Amino acid sequence: MLNHSQYPRALPAHRTAYLYNLPVCDYGHIWQLQKQLVAQRFAGELEHDLFLLLEHTPVLTMGRKGSLDHVLMGADLLCRQGVALYQTERGGEVTFHGPGQLVVYGICHLHSGGLTVRSFVDRLERVMLAVARNWGVAATVDCRRRGVWVGDKKLGSIGIAVKKGITFHGLALNVDMNLTPFGWISPCGLSGVEMTSLALECESAVAMNEVRQQMALQLQQVFGLAWCGDIGGGVR
Repeated sequence: MLNHSQYPRALPAHRTAYLYNLPVCDYGHIWQLQKQLVAQRFAGELEHDLFLLLEHTPVLTMGRKGSLDHVLMGADLLCRQGVALYQTERGGEVTFHGPGQLVVYGICHLHSGGLTVRSFVDRLERVMLAVARNWGVAATVDCRRRGVWVGDKKLGSIGIAVKKGITFHGLALNVDMNLTPFGWISPCGLSGVEMTSLALECESAVAMNEVRQQMALQLQQVFGLAWCGDIGGGVR
């Protein structure tokens, strides 16, 4: 296991980025929006990098390595539960998103930010570690398995895609959510993995608005950002 002290130090603010603080959103709509934003960032129509903070309505998503073998519930039963299923271009395998889980999608130009794919993912992990630490949760990372962990329980996941040097998709941190749907899959293709949340680790309710604020702060510090705009909720 690694801990946050082995990551690079937070960067001083050296570039600007947009922050969009959104409510609970349909996955398909946000997926299409990300692809539009990637095209705009590459074309120069979007001047700065952009981060979306949001929650999703219940959905299963499969990454490039995803397999229906890791979905343990049939499509008809998923439909009855109101859970959609999407095959996407992000890295990783299958995971669940739902209300009470904070998702962060970064539309970032790697080269202009002085980042590689690996350093970008490393910083996403560091952001989640710092947020967890703010609630007294001693999360760690494991070089063999991406994401953040509390012991052998997974607290947060990462799956990104890169097109023309622009990132999209991102991270998902379990804040205070119903974890039952993770039992319908092999999360991230890992058999027998137990999921956890900040609320479970704290043994008390955790306010999503406070986690959103802390997430915005840690994104600033870890990526060296100054927010130049915010739409949809006032998080700065």
